Amino acid sequence: MTTPDVRTGVPGGESLSEAARLLTSVTSAPTAAEGAGVPSVPGVPGIPGIPANGAAGAPTAAVTGSPPTGATASVPSAVPEAAPAAMAGSAPPTTLPQGASEGALLGTAQGLGAEAGMPRYPTASAGGAPGSAAARRGGFSPEAARQDIPILHRTVNGHPLVWLDNGATTQKPRQVIEALASFYGAANSNIHRGAHTMAREATEAYEGGRAAVADFLGAGAPEDIVFTRGTTEAINLVAQSWGRANLGPGDDILVPVLEHHSNIVPWQLIAKERHARVVPVPLTPEGEIDQDAYADLLSSRTQLVALSHASNVLGTVPPVAQMTALAHRYGAKVLVDGAQAVAHLPVDVQALDADFYAFSGHKLFAPTGIGALYAKPEVLAAMPVWQGGGNMIESVDFGETTFAAVPHRMEAGTGDIGGVVGLLSALQWLTSFDRDAVAAYETALTGYAQQALATVPGLEILGAAPDRIAVLTFTLAGQDPAAIADCLDRDGIAVRAGHHCAQPALRHYGLESAARASFALYNTPQEVDELVASLRRMQQDS
Repeated sequence: MTTPDVRTGVPGGESLSEAARLLTSVTSAPTAAEGAGVPSVPGVPGIPGIPANGAAGAPTAAVTGSPPTGATASVPSAVPEAAPAAMAGSAPPTTLPQGASEGALLGTAQGLGAEAGMPRYPTASAGGAPGSAAARRGGFSPEAARQDIPILHRTVNGHPLVWLDNGATTQKPRQVIEALASFYGAANSNIHRGAHTMAREATEAYEGGRAAVADFLGAGAPEDIVFTRGTTEAINLVAQSWGRANLGPGDDILVPVLEHHSNIVPWQLIAKERHARVVPVPLTPEGEIDQDAYADLLSSRTQLVALSHASNVLGTVPPVAQMTALAHRYGAKVLVDGAQAVAHLPVDVQALDADFYAFSGHKLFAPTGIGALYAKPEVLAAMPVWQGGGNMIESVDFGETTFAAVPHRMEAGTGDIGGVVGLLSALQWLTSFDRDAVAAYETALTGYAQQALATVPGLEILGAAPDRIAVLTFTLAGQDPAAIADCLDRDGIAVRAGHHCAQPALRHYGLESAARASFALYNTPQEVDELVASLRRMQQDS
């Protein structure tokens, strides 16, 4: 990521408006008349405040704001001049013609053809209607992204929703919602074991999703990808399978203080069982992993390093490739928790040389309950099975059971097939935008938010790492974090408060809880203005 200038928080020391101008120059998303509604999804209840079927007059979540009163820093107040707010020609809602009980799930990521009149899942290579993911490939504007997110068009407590809780979960594009409705409405079937048409189609969609994840992560092959319920289950899988087979008395697992509980607790559990030990790697005052301490802690006893690609509480992006290379010199394996990174950073697991990489779909604009684990093929092939059941066997007999080849032997039982369909759609939606333009916009927006929040009396942002994602955790003098979140909610602004499942990281700053605003590509400077204005009112009223 580009390091923000310390004065302005934007690349190269440019003003936010200049950064926005540069972003605008690469934006090519189609646009439409303002006020377009959100298409309805057959069988899905309407969302309060949203006219169905594209009716005019749908409220939008973009908020016009002004600079915070009494601001002492030069904080631009205008939204970047990007594409107009609505996108033209949004794909119509998925409708199923009569007799669509067969062949509905054709046209997966593998490019299968569809019967006439049947719904098609978008493909990475196919063209599309204006406003579709395929049609707008190569451009980006936050307004174009917002137009695709139905929930951003609702109100909360009488105010347009300002969703700044993306670190906990991201909101879902209509393409994902429609993909799920289409799958369950016309193509629902179990996979792999069925010989009928819909079973074949569901299997093709599921395995097409696996191929899409492999491509998204830069994996060598789809077989390197195991579907899980999310990052937490992926890490537990590695701990209980690889860990149980490879850890023993006296072995070390290095875990930075920066980590989410999901990348700490599983290692504590397996370490206790195997008589190994979890060794914390300290942080610097800026919230970065202390690289000197890390180098000193590595030894011949180190069997695994578990670290996040981006912190969920400080936003810190560690030098993962360098840390991995150093760990490999000692023969240690490296697991990377990518839950917070995948929505913000391009990922290439082969360039990182990670042995394992895990992420969750719901932090990537996909449904909850679906995620994935990448593992190097030679590592995955040597891992013993974790759970037993259907789908992961080759042959079962009371004398001996043989298991299926990877990755299927790591996926016992019926997986979240609909979740994979939704994840596939989310990946196609995200990658339809210019990722470099998205990253530049998020960097500029984060710098703007840092500068704007600095005008709030008594507010302190945790961490000052130069490489960070769009996560800002803060305290406000005299205010309990839960009270901050409650006050903001009255103004329709959603933030997270608490320990953020990262208590060791907060305790590094002497804290037990804090408030957190986390941004995504659909957030805007006006929403930052609303956040700052609400916080200033809270301070003035207290």
